[in-house]
Amino acid sequence: MIDENSLKEYAFKKFNLAKSVEINKLGAGVHGTGFMIKIILQDSKEKNYVIKELTPQGLGHDYPSDRASVFLLAYDEYNKLPGHVRAVDVLSIDEQGNIKSISDGKDYFLLMEMVTGQDYFKDLEEMKYRDRLLDIDKSKIKAMTGYLASIHKVKSDNRHLYWRKLRDTIGHGECLMGVFDFYPDGTLTYEEMANIEKLSIDCRARLKPKHHRLCQIHGDFHPGNIWFKSDDEFVLLDRSRGAYGDPADDISAITINYLFYSVMYHGDFRGSYKEAFNLFFDDYLKLTSDFELLDVLAVFYAFRGAVVCNPIFYPNLSKDRRQKILDFVVKTLQYNHFEPKEVNI
Repeated sequence: MIDENSLKEYAFKKFNLAKSVEINKLGAGVHGTGFMIKIILQDSKEKNYVIKELTPQGLGHDYPSDRASVFLLAYDEYNKLPGHVRAVDVLSIDEQGNIKSISDGKDYFLLMEMVTGQDYFKDLEEMKYRDRLLDIDKSKIKAMTGYLASIHKVKSDNRHLYWRKLRDTIGHGECLMGVFDFYPDGTLTYEEMANIEKLSIDCRARLKPKHHRLCQIHGDFHPGNIWFKSDDEFVLLDRSRGAYGDPADDISAITINYLFYSVMYHGDFRGSYKEAFNLFFDDYLKLTSDFELLDVLAVFYAFRGAVVCNPIFYPNLSKDRRQKILDFVVKTLQYNHFEPKEVNI
């Protein structure tokens, strides 16, 4: 919520010839609230402006970055259209309620710490040489399941965010439909892609009542984002697409790789990869007792299956083995319950 004193302070700085500033609430609607700023200049001329804020729940506005993207797009586009009201600035509010402009930015960047260690892809590559897991493999799997079990304990009661996670998993540009749109021509037919998309939409309808499952997640818990510093200690990169969702998002992101690597190297699901897959589920379910997870995984596996089957991301997967993973995706979407130990590719 905008603090009127901070808004007045901003207005005096923005309009340095202002003699007085008056703030009045215009009203509130489904999308948000509007305020009028009346500015009296030193020459007694009056200028009126409107400032909008977005309701931070539902309609894709759940995270601060969502609201920022809406207003930055408006700032870029309002002034390009003849006859459209002009946008003057985009504002941000910090934790102390201070208001500042961010409208001059033309691109945005992230500065973060550098990570040392070894990503989990290395472990997946080495598993192809073994029929059984080593103790170090088991330690790393238990480190990951323990971590996920701990962060998934943080729950949130917000059905809009849960529905958004389901919607984004299917329709977001970085998720199922967006990944399919990024496939090279000829990889799959449009009809094959549409079949998976339609099955996923049917799955979403079944999952919408399960918004009690909303919890803290990583959001992109795949091998490249998991860097091990020791047998049981790792650091994570690139948390993505919102802080909350279904635990199935994280579980599918990592476990699809045991299937993928086994099929890519062996043509079927076997050996150390199958043992790792089953150990991951056994340990996570033992820690969480979240057996409902097995009823919601399908749509998340659809997204992750589309990722590993994209030849731009993983060019070493042959056409016939890609089809085996896609068949797994379709079969999983056709059932309401997923049983890890029954997976047979």
